[in-house]
Amino acid sequence: MKVVIAVDSFKGSLSSMEAGRAIEEGIYLADPETEVAVRPLADGGEGTVEALIGGMGAREVTVSVTGPLGDPVDCRYGILERTKTAVIEMAGAAGITFVPADKRNPLYTTTYGVGEVIRDAISKGCRRFIVGIGGSATNDGGAGMLQALGYDFLDQDGKQIARGAAGLADLKTIEDDRVLPELSECTFHVACDVGNGLCGNQGASAVYGPQKGATPSMIRQMDKWLGDYAALAKEKFPNADPDRPGAGAAGGLGFAFLTFTKAGLESGIKIVLEETGLERYIRDADLVVTGEGRLDGQSVMGKAPVGVAALAKKYGKPVIAFAGSVTEDAALCNQFGIDAFFPILRSICTLEEAMEQEQAKNNLRESAGQVFRLIGMRIYRKNQ
Repeated sequence: MKVVIAVDSFKGSLSSMEAGRAIEEGIYLADPETEVAVRPLADGGEGTVEALIGGMGAREVTVSVTGPLGDPVDCRYGILERTKTAVIEMAGAAGITFVPADKRNPLYTTTYGVGEVIRDAISKGCRRFIVGIGGSATNDGGAGMLQALGYDFLDQDGKQIARGAAGLADLKTIEDDRVLPELSECTFHVACDVGNGLCGNQGASAVYGPQKGATPSMIRQMDKWLGDYAALAKEKFPNADPDRPGAGAAGGLGFAFLTFTKAGLESGIKIVLEETGLERYIRDADLVVTGEGRLDGQSVMGKAPVGVAALAKKYGKPVIAFAGSVTEDAALCNQFGIDAFFPILRSICTLEEAMEQEQAKNNLRESAGQVFRLIGMRIYRKNQ
């Protein structure tokens, strides 16, 4: 029997590959003759860099860049040498986890560090980029990133505007004379699973501003500034479209990529499935195993396990899933290609105990072992 394992990370506990290897061990406990392939999985957000580094042999790079508050932070990203592809999570340079709750104020947080990571990857020969843009602390429309790449965002005196959303209030001119020349050779596959435009009631400021520390008055200001920024951008870049779905992602970073670079916004899980070549593994499999830390009704909304299941059903393959926990509405997953799912907790314990790495590995291994014993019995009886 051939089994393909593609499991999302159990966040805070196990990486994608660690979870997959634990399931693999459980399968071998039940049947050492099973042919198993463990593949990395992520949905384009947190954990994507780790999954592709661990599962595809990407080279890990760490670079010191400007964090969202202006202080240096170390950002980790991956380079797939064969295709000279850089895999970046914007949250690694400008994520909200870098900003303490009492300092959250999107007027002053910047995406400058994201541009610095891109510059570093370009200097190492990369011309193709996979960028996850979830988890941002910013609402600057990507202006900081673009400044780091050489775009001039100037005020009425011809000086660079301040970093952060507040700087957009002074924006009068956008110049591209000093843009990094290699940027024109680069393509960006941006993992984006939200459809918000840049401005308005469903825009970046109104929908995502509050979680970044914005007050109602800040939201009104930032929304106006982003609108003026988009209008100014359109004068020089006719394809600028603030209403395009996803333009408002990551505080307008989606708009920046779409307007100023050769970029496309795509489903995060779609990007990862294509990049890892999972389809060719599933095509020849007898059974597909997936899962994530928590399986619930939201799992059907573009999450990684359901993406795997959809791909498996293209070839009529059965799919099972393992999860740290499941909710009552997780039954929806059965309607979206996951034939059966199994929570892995084996005894009453605290959340902290369940998430302890060795405990989680053991729970996955033992649960997988028992499930595959049952599968082996059914196959044996069928062949009698």
